[in-house]
Amino acid sequence: MYSIKEVIIVEGLYDKIKLSGFIESPVFSVEGFKVFNNKDIQDSVHTFSEKTGIVILTDSDSAGLKIRAFLRQLAKGGTVFDAFIPEIYGKERRKAVGGKEGLLGVEGISEDIIMEALKKSGAEICGVRTEKRSQTPIAKADLYALGLSGKENSLALRKELLKELNLPSKMSSNMLLSVINRLLSKEELSALVDKIKKM
Repeated sequence: MYSIKEVIIVEGLYDKIKLSGFIESPVFSVEGFKVFNNKDIQDSVHTFSEKTGIVILTDSDSAGLKIRAFLRQLAKGGTVFDAFIPEIYGKERRKAVGGKEGLLGVEGISEDIIMEALKKSGAEICGVRTEKRSQTPIAKADLYALGLSGKENSLALRKELLKELNLPSKMSSNMLLSVINRLLSKEELSALVDKIKKM
């Protein structure tokens, strides 16, 4: 069993059940879109972000990214880490039909992949902070210089980068910037972009 210092925030009950099989730390479900109208859930997310910090672990589909963005707003002023599962096509066993976008949600993802996402988030796992911070933060200007924003093929290049990093393809530039500052140095990002351009 793994212990995570922060409270893990997930979309639904089945996600919470999945994580409780290998994580002994608190996992809090926002009950999907219910979070948008439920003041108690909203207050809980804000409190957790201030007291222990939170790790947001939502599905990689559009709905999951929308919920994630809302949760980040609720947690302003607190400590927030983002864990992203890769886009894997399929359907959960308990469902008769897959989701609208055909992607597996947190409940359908393997323990190994979830733990890898949590490690990449910067969360404190079993007493060890997993975050890797760049000595010199990567800025929006760096994304522009590398061709990841503001240029003719930026969207295609950004999608390839997201694919290489196993991150959701619909991630915004701002979220990408936040995540790559946790995962890569400027040099590593530059080398990865060069590799993608040569493919």
